[in-house]
Amino acid sequence: MNPGWTALRAALRALRDDGIAMPLWWRDDDATRPTAALDRLEKLGRDLGMTVHIAVIPEPATEELAAHVAGQETLVPLVHGWRHANTAAEGAKKSEFGQPRAAGQMELLQARDRMAALFGDRVLPVFVPPWNRLDPSFLPVLAESGYRGVSTYTPRRAALAAPGLVQINTHIDPIDWRGTRDLIDPESLLAQIVGLLQDRRTSAADSSEPLGLLTHHLVHTPAIWDFCARLMQELLEGGAQPAALAPRLESPYEST
Repeated sequence: MNPGWTALRAALRALRDDGIAMPLWWRDDDATRPTAALDRLEKLGRDLGMTVHIAVIPEPATEELAAHVAGQETLVPLVHGWRHANTAAEGAKKSEFGQPRAAGQMELLQARDRMAALFGDRVLPVFVPPWNRLDPSFLPVLAESGYRGVSTYTPRRAALAAPGLVQINTHIDPIDWRGTRDLIDPESLLAQIVGLLQDRRTSAADSSEPLGLLTHHLVHTPAIWDFCARLMQELLEGGAQPAALAPRLESPYEST
């Protein structure tokens, strides 16, 4: 018996019965170069029929990664900070753009330009702050610098983070970062996901925001790979639909 999977199927069925769409997207962080793990990620996305939006760290990203992505339609790059370097004060939670700093605006421009040089029009102008922490002072700067979206973690409070800047977050992270760094207890994780779906059904959360899986291919264990594959399959079979991000950068309420 797997009560967590049974509860997930029931939550998906309830959304379908209520006629509530379930857009779904996938973000994977920290790519800089081609690896066997990236190949596995791409294959899993292709097998599932899912685009994998890889959050690429611009400064160390390689030409080899750009060439690899150019040949893989499943992989779509996003902008993941600049160096993924911790600039937080001593004792504060790690962040690169989690506090105002003079060099921040220039680094946002450098990140934009570096990604455009590497990936051309394949890159989506969505900024993913390292450690999912972003000081609000950077939001208008992002919009002014040509970014059209921002992605962190947990359900968004509004479709727009700032004028011209769409918020599209992630919601499911299967890694036990503070403990084993392996898969979180599956039953606890599934209960969390069921809660996310119930919040969408009751309008406690924005059901137009695509439900986002957040992964980190470079540190996946076999248990994490297996869980992600099964979870995405269950969601898709339960009525979730892969969400195209590009139209949502123009209209945050696009349904497909």
